[in-house]
This record gives sequence, structure tokens and C-alpha cells, in this order.
Amino acid sequence: MKAIGYTDAGPISAENALIEFDAEAPEPGPHDLLVEVRGVSVNPVDVKVRANMQPDGAPRILGFDAAGVVKEVGADVTRFRPGDEVFYAGDITRPGSNAAFQAVDERIVGRKPSSLGFTEAAGMPLTTITAWEILFDSYRLAEGDGEGDALLVIGGAGGVGSIMIQLAKKLTNLEVIATASRADTRAWVEKMGADHIINHRHPLDAEMKALDIVPRYVAALTHTDQHFPAVVRLIKPRGHIAVIDDPGVLDVMPLKTKAASVSWEFMFTRSMFRTEDMHAQHALLNRVADLLDDGTLVSTVNHQGGPLNAANLRSAHELQESGTAIGKTVLDGFTS
Repeated sequence: MKAIGYTDAGPISAENALIEFDAEAPEPGPHDLLVEVRGVSVNPVDVKVRANMQPDGAPRILGFDAAGVVKEVGADVTRFRPGDEVFYAGDITRPGSNAAFQAVDERIVGRKPSSLGFTEAAGMPLTTITAWEILFDSYRLAEGDGEGDALLVIGGAGGVGSIMIQLAKKLTNLEVIATASRADTRAWVEKMGADHIINHRHPLDAEMKALDIVPRYVAALTHTDQHFPAVVRLIKPRGHIAVIDDPGVLDVMPLKTKAASVSWEFMFTRSMFRTEDMHAQHALLNRVADLLDDGTLVSTVNHQGGPLNAANLRSAHELQESGTAIGKTVLDGFTS
């Protein structure tokens, strides 16, 4: 089968940063679906892995979002059958979706939203799982909770921020403040439904003071080490900070007097460790598919990168690394 991967960790500017090659199609395990990939998207994890993790011998296939059609099922599969249209974020420990076919555990796969094409659907799983797990696992909110409380989303125009704003506004009663600094990102965040927009190029505690809002919840989606001192100052006592990026060091001691909590969100944890609740991602993706189909949620795709090939994937990685990407970038699959 056709595939795209990398053989040496390093910058996207390297001549062979991403290469096209032929690979053996995967054999599905007992709980696996063999999916014919019709659409993929690019996330920060793609560029981080490519830049920092040296492959062990053979080229490593990236890609942590996909939508496609089930071609085969493993012996123990109960949730899907051949011909089903699906979407998912995959497993960081296994070969990714930048290939014609991918094997993926059925417990982390959802039905594709019927209202979206394959390519657009591929833009939704990873960021939606991340945002959902922050809201309902990390913060331990239930749907409808949050009356009288506020959520600050740092990096509101990114992929996770875009869908987190929507989930918080549609499924909870939280007041949502999102950060954005450019005219185009502010317009995007407003489109996603934020109640207030502040500028993350200014001190966040001063921006929040001007709004006269003290958030109980903070989603630190980008530049956490830069913003953390201000977050400590602005968060409500007994508040909760969820972090998804890679700060070098976080000094959490200043949070002691506020009895505030800090937790990490890593949406691959359930699949990486085969947790007993791994199937929760199947359930939440099906719920999200329903919410997209009934119009409660809208797509966060903002850039179509064209057909999947090494040149277009390189451009998508460059856009992701630039720090200027808004929403999600998607590409057609090899078999589209």
C-alpha cells in the first residue's frame, strides 16, 4: 500500500523530512478494524513526533486523525462491520493514518458523521476527544454543569480551542473566555461561540481583571510556561488548570494557598495503556457525530491541503509549525 513517513527525526525543512514509500497493509488484530483511509488531518503531535522521535529502522508512518471505510474486522470486533464509515484519532504507539490502510482498535473508533465528507470528518476526532476529556474527565463536569462559573481557553483559535469553546457553550452552562490576538483569530473564536475574547499577547490576569471575571477553570492549550504565573494569579480558589502542551518546568507551589489543581490531558493515554475505560472514546465520538449531524456542533476545519502526498503533507506540517494555523487542516486520503 502507499504510505508517507519519515526515517530521520528533524526539521520539516530537511530534504527527506517526509517520504512516500510502499508498505505492507496491516493485518487487523482481534479488536481491530482495517480501515481504508479516505481523509486525514494534521495536529501538533504529528510535527512533535516527526521532529523529536527517531524511528526504529523502518520509516514511521504518522497521522493521528482519520476517516474512512471499514474493509475487514478482527475476530472479536462487535461494534462495526465491513462497509461502515468511521472516524477516529488512532493510537500513538501504532502506525498512523498517512497510508492507504490503517489498523485501529474498534474501542477508540466512532461512526463518521453523515453530514460531513470523509476529509472534513477527519479534522474532528483528536481535538474533540482532547477537549471532551478536559471538560468531563479532568474537570469532572457533567453536562449542564457550570452555572455561575467561567472557563478560560488559552489558544482559542487552535484545533482544541475551537471545539472546546463549542462543547463548553453547548453542553455546559460555563461562561467562556477565549484568547486570540489577530483579527482573523478573533473572528474565528467569535464564530466558535466564545462569550468574551482577550488578547494573550497582554498579561492574562490584567485582561481578566478588565472583564471582572474570575474563572474556575483554565484550559492551558499553548505557551503554558509563559502564561502560568498569570494563570496562578487569575484563577478562582479551588479552581482547576488542565494542560496539554509541553512546558519545560511548572512551579505549582504558588497554587497551594488557592488549593487549585493542575492536571495533564493526553488523549492517547487510554489507547496507550489499554485502560479499562478505553471504550469511552468510542462512545464520545458517536455522541459527537450526533451533535455534528444535528447542528449542535460545527466543523472546525479551516484549511483543505489537497490530496495526500509528501509535498502537500510537508506544507501542512509547515503550517502547523508556523503557529498561525486556525482551526484544523485536512487532506484527502490516498483512496479518496
